[in-house]
Amino acid sequence: MAKKKRIIRRRKKGSTAKLYFSKDTQAAICRYQATDDQKEREKIYVAEIMPAFDRLCENLIFIYGFASPAEPYENLKNDCVSFLYETIHKWDEARGTKAFSYFNVVAKNWLIINARRRQKHSRRHASLDNMESMNRRDKSAIANHDVVPSPEDMILKEIFRDDIMTLLHEIKRRVSGENEKKCIDAVVTVFESVDQLDFLNKRAVFVYVRDISGLNPKQLSVAMSIIRKHYRELVHSGGDFDIF
Repeated sequence: MAKKKRIIRRRKKGSTAKLYFSKDTQAAICRYQATDDQKEREKIYVAEIMPAFDRLCENLIFIYGFASPAEPYENLKNDCVSFLYETIHKWDEARGTKAFSYFNVVAKNWLIINARRRQKHSRRHASLDNMESMNRRDKSAIANHDVVPSPEDMILKEIFRDDIMTLLHEIKRRVSGENEKKCIDAVVTVFESVDQLDFLNKRAVFVYVRDISGLNPKQLSVAMSIIRKHYRELVHSGGDFDIF
């Protein structure tokens, strides 16, 4: 029986794989910047920009090894994508810089700063189970720490929480999308029941908000990016919400 001849298909010269961040992505960013319609912006971002941001952050995290047990990959990527979303308006095509080059640098710098902050944070914290590794100053701080807060601190805490709730309700009034409303409602629920929660880490809070809102990770990431933008505008406006 004659053997079948194996067909070898060679890639044509000049052909390249489809780029995840292409000229079309840059054009989409230009269209996003050109419109003031929030629904149109969200449509452009979710369909044409977010996938490119997602892949860009993913590549940087794995290439440079930014993920760690203390900062899981999914959390890190979502936060980095959210940061890029908040900086879309800063890229200016007129300056001649390609969108990919600009956002690649922005994402990498954010990841580097975040890694340094995380490393600094870990150095500042010591385990109570390992008292021998602590210096005299740390031991003294633990020995003199007040377990029960003072009445003044408790009053300030309540006032601060009231200010936070007022801020959240103002954000809720501003958002228009159904996903953003579900997300902010979940965040409000978390703050209302914060004293009953047994966790404080970021990942657990993210999962709790996701479960309450019923949104999938992608929907929640987009919603949180939009909410965070409103939050920054309110806090930095210098008005009634300058609470930090």
